[in-house]
Amino acid sequence: MYTYSEFDAAFVAERNRQFRAQVARRIDGSLTEDEFKPFRLMNGLYLQLHAYMLRVAIPYGTLSSRQMRQLAMIAERWDKGYGHFTTRQNIQYNWPKLKDVPDILDALGEVQMHAIQTSGNTIRNVTADHFAGAAADEVADPRPIAELIRQWSTDHPEFQFLPRKFKVAVTGSPMDRAVTLAHDIGLRIVRRGSDIGYQVLVGGGLGRTPMIGKVLHDFLPEEDLLPYLEAVVSVWNTIGRRDNKYKARIKITVHEHGIDDIRARVEERYALIRPQFSGVDQQLLGAIRAQFAPPAFREGGTEAYDAARAADPVFRAWADTNLAAHRAPGYAIVSISLKAHGETPGDATSEQMRVMADLAERYGHDELRISHEQNVILPHVHRSDLPAIHAALREVGLATANIGLISDIIACPGMDYCALATARSIPIAQEIATRFGALKLEHEIGQMKIKISGCINACGHHHVGHIGILGLDRAGVENYQITIGGDGGTDARLGDRTGPGFSADEIVPAIEAIMLAYLEHRSEPSETFLQTYRRLGMEPFKAALYGDADAKPRRKAEANVPA
Repeated sequence: MYTYSEFDAAFVAERNRQFRAQVARRIDGSLTEDEFKPFRLMNGLYLQLHAYMLRVAIPYGTLSSRQMRQLAMIAERWDKGYGHFTTRQNIQYNWPKLKDVPDILDALGEVQMHAIQTSGNTIRNVTADHFAGAAADEVADPRPIAELIRQWSTDHPEFQFLPRKFKVAVTGSPMDRAVTLAHDIGLRIVRRGSDIGYQVLVGGGLGRTPMIGKVLHDFLPEEDLLPYLEAVVSVWNTIGRRDNKYKARIKITVHEHGIDDIRARVEERYALIRPQFSGVDQQLLGAIRAQFAPPAFREGGTEAYDAARAADPVFRAWADTNLAAHRAPGYAIVSISLKAHGETPGDATSEQMRVMADLAERYGHDELRISHEQNVILPHVHRSDLPAIHAALREVGLATANIGLISDIIACPGMDYCALATARSIPIAQEIATRFGALKLEHEIGQMKIKISGCINACGHHHVGHIGILGLDRAGVENYQITIGGDGGTDARLGDRTGPGFSADEIVPAIEAIMLAYLEHRSEPSETFLQTYRRLGMEPFKAALYGDADAKPRRKAEANVPA
């Protein structure tokens, strides 16, 4: 893991000192809320429906046990005893008092964390594959380059007042777990023979105008990456729309100019700025990379794991669902679900955070990851330790065996918290998870990604959900549109809208109707929902939702399933 230099620590401390003074001026009335707004946004502080919200950066999703314990302490001391992990690999505190925010930022600084550039029209927290450095299919660990981008972009004098926010994601695996095609810039580490470089994607994004990114450069050498990124952002900063915030994202610029024109402009700009780097970025990258050396993996048998798996069906179900292949023999990657049935997706209590920190310290080489899917990862766990980990997780409600299943729902905070939301997301997610938990159909359905957004800003990534749900306001009534067939993976695509939306009372039966249609029409049990949809298209699912004559969800199968 990256450790702050003296410069890093001094930089964060000075920013916190400045913001403490700005908060004091807001409290004594020297600054109005409008005057205070740009200062708070530069430090991750939002004004939501009911209170301020502080968004804390977790760069590329990586945490130590000490940092996780500090997050738990902050939640307990200055919030309501929990935090919310987001689709940007951040954590949000929904109830801090303004007077306490400077103390929270200082507490974060004590463990080398901050809230800088988690909001505003700047380059946001760089995200990465949550299995980075551990995945069996990985070409290279993307975190060193993500850290280099973080350092380059933080307080970059040219990029603090961009046309709109700018998001970068990096993956080092051919299985894209970072949703790179839905980012302003997506970077994929690729190999050509013995050479490693980067495929650069540009112009992806969701929101009111969802678009899939385009290939800007197919194979960029590592030594060219940072100046090339600077060229991309500089070109957009120059020609991007500033007359309309809804058309200010780089995806609109790419759409209006065309990828070939953007590529030519970037190459021209790159040729001008490349000599200014003089290899300094590569020297810095070398020092950063040394801090991401893999841990000393231990050897040993897996008899304890094998015995527990054979004897305990609950443990076996959890292992089958929540473990992923690790690059080291005898190890596994553990995904800890923050999606217990009926709970708020992404929320973790202070107690749960401390338990996860303890497990990482004792069994996980002191590393945790936050996934964009709002779960927590122990990336390096020897299989012999898995029974003990599972037992500890069960005690605090974190052993739900549902990773990748229908109750593992991504949901934005929605109208329960967000001032922009037009509908609730959290209750819908809770109701869907509870319903399918009661039906006992999750494992029968198999891989399923439901994503819910409470407004067209699409913070819940609904456009790339296997099933996407978008909550809207229709004449003061919540209405939920459904899309089918989206995918955020390597060959990302946007979902297709099914038709008219559904009321809050109808949306869960509508999802049930889709699932029952899938189970009826799949060619064999191993055919996934996406495969079935791509084979058959929309018609069988539309018929299940609307029947032949009206726009009401069909509920004919409900009498045949348990309540």
